[in-house]
Amino acid sequence: MTRSALLVMDLQKAIVDRVPGLGADFVPRLARAVASARSAGVPVVYVVVGFRPGRPEAQSSPLFGALPEGAFTDADPGAEIHPDLAARPGEAVVTKKRVSAFTGSDLDLVLRGTGVDHLVLTGLATSGVVLSTLRQAADLDYRLTVLADGCADRDAEVHRVLTEKVFPHQGEVTTVDAWIAGLG
Repeated sequence: MTRSALLVMDLQKAIVDRVPGLGADFVPRLARAVASARSAGVPVVYVVVGFRPGRPEAQSSPLFGALPEGAFTDADPGAEIHPDLAARPGEAVVTKKRVSAFTGSDLDLVLRGTGVDHLVLTGLATSGVVLSTLRQAADLDYRLTVLADGCADRDAEVHRVLTEKVFPHQGEVTTVDAWIAGLG
């Protein structure tokens, strides 16, 4: 028996603001995916980047260690999930410490504890959290679907290559609307 979960990854205000050319329809499209998942009884799991005050877990990372002091801590308003996509009470919000949604988080425990074996991936950026999570999830034997228009990247060509040439080797690649149509 397959049980799916929709992963909404790194849709934090500071990250959304850093992706140029995202398009005014990106967040509303993801909001439709989230609403449809909820209506169909598909769990929505949010994955966010987060650090303790002082960010000791980020210091050894060239990527995260270079962020300004206080970035992605509880005091950082940019660390909040975009308000149009905010989690509802009872929905899991998993905090990760690196690029992959699994690294430094309890995501695998949350998913396995609720019987989830199929992940539907969305997030920013395609070449970051989506790629890293897809690869690690495949190694953990999850079935995978990527919502190509539910992901974006600073580099449109990288996004295209990943969604058209790389990701199909690990799982299904579809659109938000096609995925929603399949829920009914």
